[in-house]
Amino acid sequence: MPIRTQQGFSLVSAIFLLVVLAGLGAGMVTFSTAQNQSQAMDTMGSRAYQAANAGIEWAAYNIAVNPGVPGGVTFGPIAGNALGGNLAPFEVTVVYGVTVQIDDTGYPPGGTVAPVTIYNITSTAVWGTPGTPNYVERELTAKMY
Repeated sequence: MPIRTQQGFSLVSAIFLLVVLAGLGAGMVTFSTAQNQSQAMDTMGSRAYQAANAGIEWAAYNIAVNPGVPGGVTFGPIAGNALGGNLAPFEVTVVYGVTVQIDDTGYPPGGTVAPVTIYNITSTAVWGTPGTPNYVERELTAKMY
């Protein structure tokens, strides 16, 4: 019977393969977690945009009901008047000012000069704490004539 001089080589290769596969598995878990967090923050960014847009719509309605008067409001859980549904966790601050300008372009020739009321609207939607990874803020501005 011949004497075997190489024993245990398959054990070393099995341990090496286990270490490599464990490293690949850990890498895949880390990548998957990062992808899920990124997708969740993208969704929150879209919701923040919609919350800020709701603030612009509130200002447009308020201007239609009470023209010529500047205004502002804050919606949210802290203010006690949160938006509904998926927008409820957002703090939305809406501010708008009124500017009256005279349209003196002279068109049409001999036409009348009329004042034009301009509303500058800013709506900001915020969720989370600034400086943390889950902070989302969107600001929209609009002009109404």
